[in-house]
Formats: sequence, C-alpha cells, structure tokens
Amino acid sequence: MSLPGQLSDPRVLTLFGVLAVSTVVWLTLGLRARARDRRDRANTPLERVWHPQESVALTPAEEHAFGQVVSRLSPGSPGRLR
Repeated sequence: MSLPGQLSDPRVLTLFGVLAVSTVVWLTLGLRARARDRRDRANTPLERVWHPQESVALTPAEEHAFGQVVSRLSPGSPGRLR
C-alpha cells in the first residue's frame, strides 16, 4: 500500500520521520529534566527566613500594630477573614 502523490516521495517520508523522532526526544528530555528538578527540590531543605523580631526588640507601638494586622488576618467566622 503506497501513499498517494507527493507523500510517497522519500524526502517527505524522511522529513516526517525526523520530525516525529525529534518530537519524541524533545518531550522525553523535557520530562526527565522536569522530574530531576522536582526531585532535587524535594531533597533540599527550605531556606530559613529571617524575621525582624528574632533580633530586634519591638516598641510597644510596633507590637500593637503587629497585633492589629494579625487579628485582621486571623479567621473570624468559619473560613472568612475579618
């Protein structure tokens, strides 16, 4: 069973073959790199975030302002922020 017209040209068949193989290789390498990155990120510990309260004493006004922000962000009625 042969292909009709221009599709039976060996150059066209070769082109489609090369495109198919290169697409499969590109997808395979991309998925492997993505999996390797995900694996590497899972094995590295999270970076510790410095917080100003760890080394700097807050003034009473700053503590009050911080408490106001926290109280507004804490959930009030079920699932809703105040």
